[in-house]
Amino acid sequence: MTSRRSFASDNNAGIHPNILEAIAAANTGHVVGYGDDPWTRSAEGAFRKHFGPGAEAFPVFNGTAANVLALKALVQPHHAVLCAEGAHVEADECGAPEAWTGCKLIPVATKDGKLAPKAVEAACHGVGDQHHVQPRVISISQATELGTVYRPAEVRALARFARSRGMLLHMDGARICNAAAALGLTLRQATRDLGVDVLSFGGTKNGLMGADAVVLFDRARTADFKYLRKQGTQLASKMRFLSAQFLAMLSNDLWRRNALHANRMAKLLEARVRRIAGVRVMYRVEANAIFAKIPPPTIARLRKQYFFYTWDEEASVVRWMCSWDTTEEDVADFARLVAKAVR
Repeated sequence: MTSRRSFASDNNAGIHPNILEAIAAANTGHVVGYGDDPWTRSAEGAFRKHFGPGAEAFPVFNGTAANVLALKALVQPHHAVLCAEGAHVEADECGAPEAWTGCKLIPVATKDGKLAPKAVEAACHGVGDQHHVQPRVISISQATELGTVYRPAEVRALARFARSRGMLLHMDGARICNAAAALGLTLRQATRDLGVDVLSFGGTKNGLMGADAVVLFDRARTADFKYLRKQGTQLASKMRFLSAQFLAMLSNDLWRRNALHANRMAKLLEARVRRIAGVRVMYRVEANAIFAKIPPPTIARLRKQYFFYTWDEEASVVRWMCSWDTTEEDVADFARLVAKAVR
């Protein structure tokens, strides 16, 4: 264990002070549980303010739950979900989406983590054939698992393609705040206005404590979702403490300020490591992630002082993440260590 801020994951960062204050402020007296409380009502209003009339938000405890329940709301067991081959739902959720929905995930190869209609179309096999699962949902990560960001036109194109095929568009927005901030968009402009049907909204990676949410934009899917959340073991009895966090995050532009800071630290780290001979940045740094190819011995030397993940061991590609609490001093210290370790 170390008190040093690492570059392993934005999940490793602490809780933003404003969020801690909001939790403490909610910790007074007794209120009715399971969401029938003033904090939850206010948080619901805040979500509608950001995402528009009719938007319904359902807090859950983590991103995997948000993704699983969002997909569960959209599919039947004979359906298929198309996603990028490196998507979190495909590679990092221990098969939970398939286990809970009963449907099949179809991974699609990408160069930069982003799906495009042509690639999705090529993966849509056996439509109307009773021997094959039926494509029903396109699931995209924003920002992607490679730190890249879909442009609005790219999301609109996928939404149009989905509509033309009777499909739906799900967005894994574990880092939607980082993506929207990078694009200069509001949360609604980055999601609902582009044709997204269901959003997994990330809070944990942006300064919250164990709080994410499913945001539905179609009331036809909202009526039964509360039962899916309960059956999926994600209904918080002391809901006020999750809701208070979202209320604080969605007030005074905290979601954007945290995300912009993390993004800026990533760009600063990118600029510093690009100067180091032997370090190759692999993808465009558009949110708060840097993927770099470094010599294998360098990884071992760096890990003696900093923990981070090797993304592709065979290619010697590592991932460095910045967070809401990353400082310029953290970046400078780490970059100096990288330069020393590469020599």
